[in-house]
Amino acid sequence: MMEYEFEKQLKKLERAGICRRDFMKILASMGFLTITGTQKAKAFSSKAKGKIVIIGGGAAGLTTAARLMNWLEEPDITLLDPSDRQYYQPGFTLIASGVYSPEEVYKPQASCIPEGVKWIKDEAIAVDPIWNQITTRNNGKITYDFLVLTPGLQMNFNKVEGITRETLGEGNAHCIYDFEGAKRTWKAMQEFAKKGGHGVYTDTYTKLKCGGAPKKICLLTEAYSRKQNTREKLTLDYISASKELYDVPFYTPRLEEIYKERNISISLHHRLTGIDTASKKVMFNKIEKTTKEVKDEESGKVSVVEDTKTTPIIMDYDFLHFTPPMSAPDFIRDAGLGWTEGKLAADSWVMADKETLIHKKYNNIVCLGDCAGIPTSKTSAAIRKQAPIAAKNLISLMEGKEPTEKYDGYAACPIVTEYGKVLLCEFDYDKKPLPSLPFVDQSKEQWAAWILKVYFLKPMYFYGMLNGYM
Repeated sequence: MMEYEFEKQLKKLERAGICRRDFMKILASMGFLTITGTQKAKAFSSKAKGKIVIIGGGAAGLTTAARLMNWLEEPDITLLDPSDRQYYQPGFTLIASGVYSPEEVYKPQASCIPEGVKWIKDEAIAVDPIWNQITTRNNGKITYDFLVLTPGLQMNFNKVEGITRETLGEGNAHCIYDFEGAKRTWKAMQEFAKKGGHGVYTDTYTKLKCGGAPKKICLLTEAYSRKQNTREKLTLDYISASKELYDVPFYTPRLEEIYKERNISISLHHRLTGIDTASKKVMFNKIEKTTKEVKDEESGKVSVVEDTKTTPIIMDYDFLHFTPPMSAPDFIRDAGLGWTEGKLAADSWVMADKETLIHKKYNNIVCLGDCAGIPTSKTSAAIRKQAPIAAKNLISLMEGKEPTEKYDGYAACPIVTEYGKVLLCEFDYDKKPLPSLPFVDQSKEQWAAWILKVYFLKPMYFYGMLNGYM
């Protein structure tokens, strides 16, 4: 199936006038061709036994399940997940910009679960890590010997006053992190480009899934309006809660140049607080770090301390794309599995070791994917690198050995800058570039990265990554 999909995409490229031979050379240089026409290679085989329960059947859960099924001689794996569909979530941006049709980004969940994995179509509502027990919504309690935590993250629309996930699209306020929201965004983007007006795009103050997504939809709106010869009708503002446009220094200068070239303003330190969909107004708190003098009443000594200044701001908009705050699912916090101190504590990201991906307190739990409290971006490319490390370290635990595999924090974010070009950002924990294409200048956007994203990453996800090929 993978080989068939790969060939189908190559034929699409040829119809688009792109040379197959040249692009095959690029794919070979990146090592992607090795996953086609091959069987699942056994990196090793283990006789280790134990009941493994995986909470969450997204990219992280299914990829880890496939690895474990391949490497354990007698696997006993149960997957707990309520979903009917497996979504290729990086495709939501491409739905919202008219590149993909909605039907292209999902498959039935049953067809994506590795053979031999027991699927309980339900969700976890509580975990007791002391008694190794999970409470489900509809199927009572489940026990485990080893737990793989991959439930993804929780989008907290309730923390944005005036809108809910169910009311996305009202007042022309949209969010592409939701499948239905992505579909509505595409329809609204076309109308916005036609009529013109003020477009506002926001990110959020928490860690988030695919931090590049808000930037992508902003840049794609601008590019679409140019294709329609209506750019002069639009005023576009990107409003960020961060202190910088992008936190990987190697790629930031080019991104800033692109926004300047496209005449898109950037405002930093702005936290979205609410949306008035009836009057099309969006509310922010501008949060600035300042200092103030404090006088000690007894000694009379004056000292300078840090302070925070918060300024409410209201903007009118005609088109809005917003990003809700995100956190680990509530049951992670309730179970005491999240960080209790530091930057990752407020949103209860799982207290995982950043190298081994084993829980810091409970060594029969591994965690990867979006819910993991590790200092890297939450992307499917990161999961692709995390899964084999998590699976091998889990097997080491099952064998009574010390885990030795280490994750270096690799993540990739293909930031679509316009139709036909992508700035491919790849980096590690230290925010240093880790390019897959060493002969290509990744400080600038590339057409080859666009071809990879649009034509190949989706079939690689469904037929390669989820099946343990890569």
